[in-house]
Amino acid sequence: MIVYKTREEVELMREAAQVVSRTLGKVAEAIEPGITPLELDAIAESYIRSQNAIPGFLGLYDFPNTLCISINEQVVHGYPTKDPIKDGDIVSVDCGAILDGYYGDHAYTFAVGDVSPDVLKLLKVTHECLDIGVEQAKVGNRIGDIGYYIQQHAEKNGYGVVRELVGHGIGKTMHEEPQVPNFGRRGRGKKILDGLTIAIEPMINMGTERVKYLEDNWTIVTADGKPSAHFEHDVAVIDGKPEVLSTFKYVEEALAKK
Repeated sequence: MIVYKTREEVELMREAAQVVSRTLGKVAEAIEPGITPLELDAIAESYIRSQNAIPGFLGLYDFPNTLCISINEQVVHGYPTKDPIKDGDIVSVDCGAILDGYYGDHAYTFAVGDVSPDVLKLLKVTHECLDIGVEQAKVGNRIGDIGYYIQQHAEKNGYGVVRELVGHGIGKTMHEEPQVPNFGRRGRGKKILDGLTIAIEPMINMGTERVKYLEDNWTIVTADGKPSAHFEHDVAVIDGKPEVLSTFKYVEEALAKK
């Protein structure tokens, strides 16, 4: 069952999403070759708690950390390690926070140091896929329209769209109905109505769409070992149109200073 939100609830969700956005900004300030994912995780947890919020991933489904940090061929759900991030890596950082009982959930893939042009293109196209998906989250459309246009843009550029992992509704729990695939057919799926709140999160691979789990039972990697990118926003449908509750503003400001 889809839980539609009131305007007041959407504003509470916006505040939670903005905590996550600012946390990703703190990660952007710190991320560089040589820093470890565990150090980034500690920065994120400290900042979230300083905002009177609770890390949304820590303990969720027994996940052991505040951030999911997925590097290069890792698609999502990588857990932070002591292994330093290297020059040329791409690093997907997915973060959640709970504020006043509502979740924010937001992700950005960072290019660290000297990243090859073909990988930078993957990041650019995946970011575009997110924007394209957000545009389709409007009254009159269905959930399938979001996935259809994301899929078209990714595949037009020669990339694989992950099937096993999807976006989702969000609110008082991290994962609510409906599921929001990054592939699909126009005119299919649940109708999009005012009050819908969803996390749209394209996961796009440079090669095959296929993925596999590592032995840790958390980290998901591309089946062919090629890089994957992941961007995510929280979106509410208000007055028939999509409104992005999260922002990349803090990330972009931090990166511009480097």
